[in-house]
Formats: sequence, C-alpha cells, structure tokens
Amino acid sequence: MAASLDKLFCREIELEDESALKVYQCETGDVGCVVWDAAIVLAKFLEIAAGRSANSSQQRPGTSIFCSVPLQNKTVVELGAGTGIVGIMAGILGADVCITDLQEFVPRMDLNIKENADRIQGSVKACTLKWGEDITSFLPHPDYIIFSDCIYYEESLEPLLDTVSALAGSNTVVLWSYEERTTGNKPELQRRFFEAVRKNFTVEEVPQDSLHPVYRSEDIHVLRMKMKSQNKDLMG
Repeated sequence: MAASLDKLFCREIELEDESALKVYQCETGDVGCVVWDAAIVLAKFLEIAAGRSANSSQQRPGTSIFCSVPLQNKTVVELGAGTGIVGIMAGILGADVCITDLQEFVPRMDLNIKENADRIQGSVKACTLKWGEDITSFLPHPDYIIFSDCIYYEESLEPLLDTVSALAGSNTVVLWSYEERTTGNKPELQRRFFEAVRKNFTVEEVPQDSLHPVYRSEDIHVLRMKMKSQNKDLMG
C-alpha cells in the first residue's frame, strides 16, 4: 500500500542562490519519513562541491577529489532515498537521477520531485528498488551512487552492500553520509558495515572543512568510495 500523503509539512532547505529546495516530510515517522540531518549535510556538500567543479579556481591543491563533484550530465542513483532530498539536489545541479526506495515511499518522492521541478536542471525520477533484489533495470552503471543514513537495521546491511556492489562499475563514485549513533546496536552495525565495504571498496572520509561551512557537524560523516582495482573486472 502506498504511503499516505496526509499529515505532511513542507521543509525548505536554503540553496546557495537564495532559492529553496522544498521537501515534504511526515509530521511523525521513522526511517524514510523525515529529512535526517545526515541527508542535509550530504545534499549541501553536493551543492558546494558541484559549484567548485564549475569553478576550478575554488579548488585547493591536494584535495580536489573531495572539493569537487561534477554532476552536470552525470547519472546518479540514490538508494534509500526516503524523501529524495539528496537525489533532488543532484538533479538541481544538472544530474540525471533515479531516486529509489520501497514502493510505499514513491508517492511522496514524486510529490517532492514535482515541488522542485522548476529548479531541476537535469532530471529526477522516483523508482522502486528493494535492496538485494535485481538491479538490471538500473544499469548501465551510474556515475554516482548516493545514500544517507542507511546503516540502521541489521537485516538490511547485507542487502544494502549487495546492491551497492552490483550497481557500482569501475568508474562509479559512491558518496554516502551517516550520523554517529551511540545507542543500542547502532555502533556495532556501523563498524560491521565499514568492515564489509572495505573488502571491495576504497573508503575515504571527506574532511570537515570540505563540507558546507554551516551544514556540517562533527558527528555526521561523508564518505567517498570506489571499487578496488582488483575487483573491478569481477564485479563491474
């Protein structure tokens, strides 16, 4: 059954050009229902990093892989998109984006795409994708895979990793964010996910000073991954 579009409110995220990205979220809810802080941090990082790509004079020597994220005319798949805020930001920045989540979230993602249609310079569409299932319809491999705050439930760790590994090609950059959580089994889940992804991917953290100067926090991390060279032919 599709998620209800009742009891929503619109949250506005200010953009660098003084317009706003408008996102409808639920008044209450769990994963996928609201805009999480880590998603805002990743979205705002994409915005300033894409701007740096367009203006290479802003790049600092030695940190170009973190400072710039060229999104114009690139293909992007967002996993566990929820409200779709990060993928919609990529579309505003000129990428061709497929934001994905379970079927119940698609109506709200469609609503948010429509709400921001006049700002989207590339394209954004909402699709159903359950982690661990066939990703053939999302091939060829995208230029970027993005996801935020998806390390939450133990039963989803392996399916998420399987989906990222299947989607990632030899040139795919994976950008993801998460908020450190200290309660329950969350620290252990984060540790296990890191241990698992490092088997097939290089993992580098984006320095805090490369994130947006306002939209960042010491307990929210943005990571950049690429498939290790010895695995590219086997998994690409």
